[in-house]
Amino acid sequence: MTQPGGTRVQLCGRLVVRLAGDRVEDQLPGGKGRLLLAYLVLNRARPMNRDELLKAVYGDEVSPDHQPRLSVVLSKLRRVLGPGSVTGRSEIELVLARDAFVDVEAAREGLHRAEYHVANKEWAEAWGPAGIAYHVANRPLLHGHDRPWLEEWRRRLDDIRLRGLECFAQARLGLGGPTLPQAETCGRRLIELAPYRESGHQILMEALARRGNAAEALLVYDRLRILLRDELGIAPSPAVQSVYRRLLD
Repeated sequence: MTQPGGTRVQLCGRLVVRLAGDRVEDQLPGGKGRLLLAYLVLNRARPMNRDELLKAVYGDEVSPDHQPRLSVVLSKLRRVLGPGSVTGRSEIELVLARDAFVDVEAAREGLHRAEYHVANKEWAEAWGPAGIAYHVANRPLLHGHDRPWLEEWRRRLDDIRLRGLECFAQARLGLGGPTLPQAETCGRRLIELAPYRESGHQILMEALARRGNAAEALLVYDRLRILLRDELGIAPSPAVQSVYRRLLD
């Protein structure tokens, strides 16, 4: 991520575009250039036609008059990113260095690795990629811009954030000992972000119980039980009830 000669694109949080060690995001052609770059980066595994890019950049305002404007933005973007970076005329494709770091891609890949390690109870190997997934997805995507495709990606990142945090909590819970306070903190954060996500309550119950706070863990279960009963008319899942019965015993 920090090698001087690396290529890095950070779309979550502050926009960062680093090419061959140089920051170039301030040279992008305005808000439309940022939208175009973000769309090309997020879809860089495939070519995109100009009509698709028009809709992505100009939204519902798009009209035939916007074609020459898109050409201007594309031309300026090519100059900023360098030769061979934006290829094609009717079919446009973004080409980055093979070792390029893109934060959204790192978050998705980190989540896949974290969930794999959690499934195999490889706790020490899980928490690192889980942390990457959570911390990247916890930052706003292209803040200050609104397009339907951005909202769709933000929903995907919200899911990555929750699943990454859950993996991080499970890894800390699995490691036990001095990492249990972090598991408790993550469990509380999961409940705050997604109160109907029962896994957060289960993680918090387990963390509290292992820290010797069984009574507080039982209160967590009772709050969940009341929430599900009053709002949805259902009982907690068998997995959560199993933890509850174990605590009672």
